[in-house]
Amino acid sequence: MAPLVGSLRKELADSLSACRVLVVGAGGIGCELLKNLVLTGFKNIEVIDLDTIDVSNLNRQFLFQKKHVGKSKSQVAKESVLQFCPTANITAYHDSIMNPDYNVEFFRNFMLVMNALDNRAARNHVNRMCLAADIPLIESGTAGYLGQVTVIKKGLTECYECQPKPTQKTFPGCTIRNTPSEPIHCIVWAKYLFNQLFGEEDADQEVSPDTADPEAAWNPEETEARATASEKDGDIKRVSTKEWARSTNYNAAKLFNKLFKDDIMYLLTMDKLWKKRKAPLPLDWQQLENHACPQVEVQGSGLKDQQVLGVWGYCQLFQHSVETLRSQLKEKEQGAELVWDKDDPAAMDFVTAAANLRMHIFSMNMKSRFDIKSMAGNIIPAIATTNAIIAGLIVMEGLKVLSGELESCRTIFLNKRPNLRKKLLVPCVLDKPSTNCYVCVSKPEVTVKLNVHKTTVLSLQDKILKEKFGMVAPDVQIEDGKGTILISSEEGETEANNGKFLSDFGIRNGSRFQADDFLQDYTLLINVIHTEELEKDVEFEVVGDAPDKAPPAPAKPDEANSITNGNKDSAQPSTSSKAPAETDDVMIVDSDEEEQGASSSSSAAAAAAAASSGTKRKHQDAETGEASIKRPRTDQLGSADDDDDIIALD
Repeated sequence: MAPLVGSLRKELADSLSACRVLVVGAGGIGCELLKNLVLTGFKNIEVIDLDTIDVSNLNRQFLFQKKHVGKSKSQVAKESVLQFCPTANITAYHDSIMNPDYNVEFFRNFMLVMNALDNRAARNHVNRMCLAADIPLIESGTAGYLGQVTVIKKGLTECYECQPKPTQKTFPGCTIRNTPSEPIHCIVWAKYLFNQLFGEEDADQEVSPDTADPEAAWNPEETEARATASEKDGDIKRVSTKEWARSTNYNAAKLFNKLFKDDIMYLLTMDKLWKKRKAPLPLDWQQLENHACPQVEVQGSGLKDQQVLGVWGYCQLFQHSVETLRSQLKEKEQGAELVWDKDDPAAMDFVTAAANLRMHIFSMNMKSRFDIKSMAGNIIPAIATTNAIIAGLIVMEGLKVLSGELESCRTIFLNKRPNLRKKLLVPCVLDKPSTNCYVCVSKPEVTVKLNVHKTTVLSLQDKILKEKFGMVAPDVQIEDGKGTILISSEEGETEANNGKFLSDFGIRNGSRFQADDFLQDYTLLINVIHTEELEKDVEFEVVGDAPDKAPPAPAKPDEANSITNGNKDSAQPSTSSKAPAETDDVMIVDSDEEEQGASSSSSAAAAAAAASSGTKRKHQDAETGEASIKRPRTDQLGSADDDDDIIALD
């Protein structure tokens, strides 16, 4: 019998103490993971996270305390974990993993990389770096009571990008509070505002400008100074939004000017946020009232709920809904609260008005009440025990990898309720790499439909190469026999091309170009199909991609083994993409996790549900070694009331 060190074989224990591992992210999962690693016997750990500690992190990220608010997550996590094991050698980086300093050679220093991330752009990037370095990666994510873990190894398993992912529904808090770029951000903000004014106040649902936004102040000392400006001995002093509103007797004009004028003007002082974004435009109640037209302008026709009002129309709706909600609150007992309900007219009017006013401020097209109602939902807080379970599973899979037992590794889904076999944890055999993957095949190639007369070089760079295909610093060369450089990652070299259309460079139907990201050691060949028949507001389409808005077929085999965490559109900080129709209005909003140079956890809810719902695919059970058929699950998601319109955190 092999000698043991604690609960591990001696040779494995020796391997743990000698190997170097990288943890990407020090938030909800990352804190639990770092603690688990040192207690398991890992001695050489490096952790990287761009984020700083916010007071809303403290209810579940147990390595942090009040006195740490505003400080670097990675640095404080290191200091706290060393109290568990002072002999551990831990290096902390307060930085983005997408920084060019962390190149392929950096990743080759490690025997194992473990992701504890909250957004797809960073996940895609780490996936590609580990493929390039040929280093095993353990991917993970949580959403409320749901979670998942999987192992990725070049040539042996699917990579993170082998299967298409649902559209992102996870947004860092600083996106919601400071830099909304899509209507869903404003809708989430308006729902937070409803709870701050009329419902149960929650630190995770802050609506005021986020002064500790890591993007607004890249200097950690500056971030810390801002975050601790109102502190004394670690006691956070915050003015209650509800108390202030009550002191004004819920005066709609005062509320309006505070939310849509004063707070926006404060955001404008955070000038670093607006160097590459269009700055917001504050609104003033008195000015709008003075210039209001006698008749409210209306866009669209048909049912009232499907019409879009003008700015003053939403001002009036805001005033009316505030007055109605104030009356409802007064009718209740002292200290009572209102509960959000999308079928309550006043609550829905309030969110519609507040969200649309914020959309207008941030130069977005406003939405109808019908559209907003379809995107709005309830809030499920991040669950500390889910993070703890997932972090434990990461270590378990890591031990298999380091023992050379990759064949016994599994994708594991954590469900909200036991399945028919009375299991909360559902293991699935790892899939082989997809032959259609445009990342891990030997010669990645895709075909893109677009209008060459309307697509600019800048759109190609930002929306197609960075957002869709996850590149960080692409270089593009046209295969025209002359090697024309269309895009260069060297600053200033091809900026003059940005506003030009692809057709200006002779790109037409059938053209090809090569996109290289030297940081990721990644090359992609792109075939162009010129078309003028794309749907409205659709700039391009990847041939073979499932449309974002198509509902998923229930119990598809591939969904059972895919990792569906993340955000397709977060190549730039504080961005996200449209909430789709496919997951019953499930939105995952992350108010505090690490924003690794980009902007969620994940759609783990969809993945876990898929993994445990009916499917005819056979999977080998991790415990019995026998093939089992996953039967249809009628109990997995419970009643409609249980899972109606959820927003999960982390």
